Amino acid sequence: MLDFRGVIFDVDPVFNNSDEWYEAIPEKIRPRKDQPFYHLLAENAESTYVAYVSQQNLVSDDSDDPIEHPAIAGLFTDYTDGRYTLRREHRH
Repeated sequence: MLDFRGVIFDVDPVFNNSDEWYEAIPEKIRPRKDQPFYHLLAENAESTYVAYVSQQNLVSDDSDDPIEHPAIAGLFTDYTDGRYTLRREHRH
């Protein structure tokens, strides 16, 4: 529905953001809270940003093109075969 690409750098097993953030989403498209939510370094044609996206709203990107986000180098060490390698200090 929203035209952006991103790379996941963290996951919450269930919703873990503010009620204000959740309520700001129009009710017709508001995701359930009882599913994983992913933190993404995201980009679209105009900008880069950090997104918080429910599992039901993710679609696989098969392009194998890297993401051009300025925070990539701080979180990942490598990009090989369409996959980023998370830096050791960011793993948990």
